[in-house]
Amino acid sequence: MRRPVAVVTGLVLIGEAAGIFVVNAVLATIAENQNMSLAGLDPRAMSTGTWVMGGVSAVLLVGCGLISLLAGVRDRSPGRAGRIALIGCAVAHGVLGAVTVGLLGWEAFAVMMAVLALLVLTLLAYGPEPRAGDRAGEVPAPAAV
Repeated sequence: MRRPVAVVTGLVLIGEAAGIFVVNAVLATIAENQNMSLAGLDPRAMSTGTWVMGGVSAVLLVGCGLISLLAGVRDRSPGRAGRIALIGCAVAHGVLGAVTVGLLGWEAFAVMMAVLALLVLTLLAYGPEPRAGDRAGEVPAPAAV
């Protein structure tokens, strides 16, 4: 069960990255074409910032998606850096899910929580691998009384 969950999580995150980039591209284009300004800020700076934010967000989501996808394909736990990246992505989805309730409604919240659930399932299914010196699995069970 853990391999399909990790693969689906990876594909969902890569799809989400494409969506985030497209939304930011549209916002940047609108800000530049409308010559909009916020409190005297240069419209080109706002447009450039939106492009950069969309690009960085998309790259981070694709990276997390690839980590999850590789974990599912290899059926091995991601390394420490990969787990930290997936945990950060899960925290971000939790916070954004809380924000989307007020801004976009319960449907968007449900989507964000579904992605969060996929991330958490992937992290739990691929727990940290035991070290070579650990013998926790070899300890015999206590005798019945």
